[in-house]
Amino acid sequence: MNCMMPELDMVIEKLLEQRDFYLNTLKHLDFGLVMDPSEDEIKNIHKLQMVTVDQIKKIEQEVAFLTSKNNKKMQ
Repeated sequence: MNCMMPELDMVIEKLLEQRDFYLNTLKHLDFGLVMDPSEDEIKNIHKLQMVTVDQIKKIEQEVAFLTSKNNKKMQ
């Protein structure tokens, strides 16, 4: 990352930490599916998975935007 923009680097780092949290959450949700859940639990897990994946996509879009913005300032 660009040394001239440490605040942007910190924002990106925090976003990546959030993404890692959501990825870990997905792992735990997948594990919940192998624990013989009820039909209602399965539905809830699938809903949570969809919401979590949407959050990951939003974070990745934001990281891409900030990285692009950072790269333009470096030129």
